[in-house]
Amino acid sequence: MTTASGSGSVGPAKVRIRHLQDAKERGRPFSMLTSYDQFSAQVFEAAGIDVLLVGDSVGTTVLGHDSTTATTHQDMVAFTGAVSRSVHRPLIVADLAFGTYQTGPADAVRHGVELVQAGAEMVKLEGGQAFAPHVRTLVDSGIPVMGHLGFTPQSVNALSGHRVQGRDQAGADRLAEDALALQEAGASAIVLELVPAAVSARITEVLSIPTIGIGAGPHCDGQVLVWQDMAGLSGFEGRFVKRFANLRAELQRAAAEYREEVGSRTYPAAEHSFE
Repeated sequence: MTTASGSGSVGPAKVRIRHLQDAKERGRPFSMLTSYDQFSAQVFEAAGIDVLLVGDSVGTTVLGHDSTTATTHQDMVAFTGAVSRSVHRPLIVADLAFGTYQTGPADAVRHGVELVQAGAEMVKLEGGQAFAPHVRTLVDSGIPVMGHLGFTPQSVNALSGHRVQGRDQAGADRLAEDALALQEAGASAIVLELVPAAVSARITEVLSIPTIGIGAGPHCDGQVLVWQDMAGLSGFEGRFVKRFANLRAELQRAAAEYREEVGSRTYPAAEHSFE
């Protein structure tokens, strides 16, 4: 994705919501990765990633929890701040944590405001038509919203695990209806997770706002992955994940080499010591 600066030049100017919409209209897929810290954010900015998602997946990828439902609002505020302070160009999206919006639109706005104050430029929430009022209230309060349909990790218990959604006609129709309801409520984009490719293609065609796929095939307007999965650090090998590096093996090799050199007193050497 290229963005125009205020002077009219084309280059790495700030990515805004309108640039995602423009990308959809022009048929140019855009990229999104999760990020939770200064260094990953800066690396992804340098690589040209368009959108950084400070996901509640920080609970399972950084904090050691076994479910995103354990991620707290305080976690989200802290990690959103770390990412937003570290980069300029990418659009920063932050998840509303489990329990911060299910209790009503007013709570969604209160927690959304705190995420925006921490540096988020858009908040993401999970759920369909039942959460359209939450989306509308957030948008009316000046907080842009990204929806999330299909497999919704905060509902993993209700969905009986990580399962593809919308495989039958009724499920596919329900996803399309939910997507249209979120769009009508004012959502600026929608993530589709673990959805059959044909269903996500249908939803992408019907919607005027961008869709972002994760395990939803190649037809979405953008794609997102958890960065530790993408880079081979987590060890997760889901069908929808392509490992673009093997950081786990490289980090293990480096740590083992460090241990060996410390044990043999070859590190630190003279060049690493002071007179």
